[in-house]
Amino acid sequence: MLIKVIDRITDATLHETMWKMYTDAFEELNHLAVQRHLMFRSEFDEVMADTRVDKYLALDDDGTICGVATYTNDLEAVPLIAPQYFERHWPEHYAAHKIWYIGFVAVSPHAQGREAFAQLVEQMYMVASAQNGLVCLDICNHNDEVRRMSRVFRMMVSRLSDNMKFTRIDQQSYWLYEFPSAA
Repeated sequence: MLIKVIDRITDATLHETMWKMYTDAFEELNHLAVQRHLMFRSEFDEVMADTRVDKYLALDDDGTICGVATYTNDLEAVPLIAPQYFERHWPEHYAAHKIWYIGFVAVSPHAQGREAFAQLVEQMYMVASAQNGLVCLDICNHNDEVRRMSRVFRMMVSRLSDNMKFTRIDQQSYWLYEFPSAA
């Protein structure tokens, strides 16, 4: 398996393959999580064209794409986060562009359970750890409770580093007020 990092997707066929892989991986979450986890096609296209966001591609031995992730240390390139939060809490890291954000990691169904996911995460880890940086990502409640994704990330990275700290930095709750008809 080979991990290739590029800053812009210009090949139309590759772009379509990545869009399909991305939607296959995240479409179900629109039914399981309150906050939308699937970008609109126009948003996805913008991210793929944005040179501030690195695209990590996992390629099988035959060159077939089997995974994709996005990663950036330009927090202004991430639409749904507040860079000011990071600037306040980690001002030195923020000023030095040593805070990275994982936008998403998607692996094709034929590669799930194989090394594509681990290789993508490992490559992103190596970039931040080499600079004593921080890595942030968001995990919805469903993916954490059912798929145990925070545990998966923690275990994967702890295999690579014996001094890694893993901390929940924020959590959002959604509340519903219901008004049933009078009994």
